[in-house]
Amino acid sequence: MSDTVTTPKTKVKTKVERPRLHKVILINDDYTPREFVVMVLKAEFRMTEDQAFKVMLTAHQRGVCVVAVFTKDVAETKATRATDAGRAKGYPLLFTTEPEE
Repeated sequence: MSDTVTTPKTKVKTKVERPRLHKVILINDDYTPREFVVMVLKAEFRMTEDQAFKVMLTAHQRGVCVVAVFTKDVAETKATRATDAGRAKGYPLLFTTEPEE
């Protein structure tokens, strides 16, 4: 037998953590027309007419509604673009984001 000691080679695997997700939230107001909200939801969040109507109605009845969940950058971009679309037409339409639990 030889006196050589061999040590096994170990590979270090780094765990890649998934990015935290953020919710895009529609906040109800009493001034933005329902049709306009539906149009923005369809355009920015690629919803069907029925989906957009249900989200708009939920926000109208409850005060807020989660529209979709994305990574932080995407959520903030979509919320900003949707809010800006309302501002461009003079409406107080507001979308915000918050981390998902």
